Amino acid sequence: MKAFLPSLLALLGFLCPLAAEIVEKPVEYNSGDVISLGWQAYENTSEKRPAVLLVHGADGLTNHFKVVAKKLAGLGYNVFVTDLFGKAITPASPETGKASTLFARPELLRTRINAAFALLRQDPRTDPSKMAAVGYGLGGTGGMELARTGADIKAIVIFHGALNSPTPSDGRNIKGKVLVLHGANDPYINPAEFAGFVAELKTYSVSYKVIKYPGAGHNFTIQDKAGNDKSRPSDYNADADRRSWVQMKQFLTQTLVR
Repeated sequence: MKAFLPSLLALLGFLCPLAAEIVEKPVEYNSGDVISLGWQAYENTSEKRPAVLLVHGADGLTNHFKVVAKKLAGLGYNVFVTDLFGKAITPASPETGKASTLFARPELLRTRINAAFALLRQDPRTDPSKMAAVGYGLGGTGGMELARTGADIKAIVIFHGALNSPTPSDGRNIKGKVLVLHGANDPYINPAEFAGFVAELKTYSVSYKVIKYPGAGHNFTIQDKAGNDKSRPSDYNADADRRSWVQMKQFLTQTLVR
């Protein structure tokens, strides 16, 4: 029995290999008119892998997105989190109102998100034929604007994102499939805007799926949204957060892995 035990343990180790170490690091890069400081996470292996461009929301590259990046890296993706505002603008800065600038200047938003996409695409760990954009809030808008430029991405996932487009005709350039994860009680997305977004996708025969979570408002995935500011109550919804994460994982597997 004693002689058998080491062999059994060796076999189990072969069948259940240890998970690869996850590397997490800041990455400085040129982003149009600013120098940006993004964040990368990936398993420390030599193989190329599907890649996810993770696009932050209106509060900037907060810790939430670093946590999400690590979770996605643990699923086998090479993940890069954008910095749409520039490294001089931190999540704690009152200048995070820069989001309004990007909403008002979609061409600037496209420039900055394309810079991050190009960086991830050229990364030696990335399989450029298997790329996705996953965006939250402002980042959902950014992911769609990236797709509207004709970027070669297989999947676009939008968590509680703004859905309007200044140039709906650019929907003809979308190559990937779209998954919209939306709070049914989101007060910031009006029905006309939502209908216009869906009409754009239908007009250009874009494969899409919309999932609405009853009782969920805006930012339903952002647990630390409120922070210490009691005047900004969080819309976090644990059930919608859990269910939307499962839906995203399944969608990415179907579009990037299979």
